[in-house]
Amino acid sequence: MQKKLLPVITFAKIDIRRLFRDKVAIFFTFVFPLIFLFVFGGIFGRESDVSFNVALINNSKSDFANSFVKQVDENDVFKVKADIKNVDDAKERMNRGELDATIILLEDFGVVHSGKLHPTGQAEVLYDQSNQQAGQTLAAVLDGVFRGINAKFVSTEMPFNVKTTSTATAGLRQFDFIFSGLLGFSILSLGIFGPTNVFPKLKQKGVLRRYHTTTLKVWQYFMGNVLSNIFVGILSVTTMFIVALLVFDLNMRGDYLSLLLLVILGTTVLFGVGLAVGGWAKNENQAAPLANLVTFPMMFLSGTFFPRFMMPEWLQSVSEFLPLTPVVDSARLIITEGKTLFDLLPQFGMLAAWAFVIYFIAFRVFRWE
Repeated sequence: MQKKLLPVITFAKIDIRRLFRDKVAIFFTFVFPLIFLFVFGGIFGRESDVSFNVALINNSKSDFANSFVKQVDENDVFKVKADIKNVDDAKERMNRGELDATIILLEDFGVVHSGKLHPTGQAEVLYDQSNQQAGQTLAAVLDGVFRGINAKFVSTEMPFNVKTTSTATAGLRQFDFIFSGLLGFSILSLGIFGPTNVFPKLKQKGVLRRYHTTTLKVWQYFMGNVLSNIFVGILSVTTMFIVALLVFDLNMRGDYLSLLLLVILGTTVLFGVGLAVGGWAKNENQAAPLANLVTFPMMFLSGTFFPRFMMPEWLQSVSEFLPLTPVVDSARLIITEGKTLFDLLPQFGMLAAWAFVIYFIAFRVFRWE
């Protein structure tokens, strides 16, 4: 038994050394996933309060209006563009998408009229038709600000009101959701694009033909490549995790052992897909289109970048059986909901079934030349 496993360990070491000598392979294994992580982390990783880019045009000369303008400038909700002084300029900026809306204080804003004990006035929110939601939201925010101001001048009892209560549980952050998908994308890229690029080159150079003349068995060659891929996959995922934790404050709720087992099984399954494609293809011209044909449906239908519940029901049913789907779903449940291995037995069972099917196909279609 030891003699049979010796070629497996040997080829695993050779494959790992080959990868770390290949700058392109290092880039796509470690750097490329981190680029995606920083792009999506920059978009979704920083949780902040809602803010609006606005122009504030003050047509009133009252002291109250000047005080209100100062109050708006100091409010983090409003990012006031100080260089906009007239409505025409504001409209042009809104048309280009640089502004969410424009707040206009009318001439009598903050003026104390005769017979009144307090200042009155009206603020107009001007928004572009293409940004209606932002304009209406901003109007609601301003309405809340004015209610607070009005309460200082006029005491009014409200018959009905709303009370908000926190559930005291942390919800799902956008970055936590996206990171689980990026994790699956990294495993997918490593498992499929690696062997589909390497195997055709080895065939063209005659390397696999020379292997075939030895006592080496297909299962030994496969297992050696699988072990090396698992090792590299764990390194790649660990790198992503460290960056996500330190830079983007990833909220990891589950246990790392369950995630480690998922990475091992997911890498094994998806690498089997790459073995089948790369082992069957005679050259890169055959391998590349077939790899893309297999990869893109999984990338977009397995919940990698957006939730599957947004899809039509029939498409959800189809995507449920893709090999990448249980990987992404399990990663998301472990990271965001703290699920354990025992909670994910259906997903792990589906991955095990896929492993059997994929490697059966890979063994049948593999060519040494």
